[in-house]
Amino acid sequence: MKNVIIKPVISEKSFAGEEVGKYFFHVASTANKIEVKRSVEDMFKVKVLNVNIVNIAGKRKRVGRIFGKRNDIKKAIVTLKKGEKIKELK
Repeated sequence: MKNVIIKPVISEKSFAGEEVGKYFFHVASTANKIEVKRSVEDMFKVKVLNVNIVNIAGKRKRVGRIFGKRNDIKKAIVTLKKGEKIKELK
């Protein structure tokens, strides 16, 4: 299986989501919901209830006269079955 999950998202919003069983991951730009679900279930041995995916466009940045662009990011919000947790993230 290809590498679908790149890394977990570390933010205040992601830590608040863990209270209700939602976990945030940066995923490969070619990944779809089914691949993300299978990958999370295989890696962490949990039951996934729902997967939402958000595409975030990279911001335009400027250094002097030169313009550049940050990379685009695909983020997955994974909801686990009630009572299940992922302990290996931190």
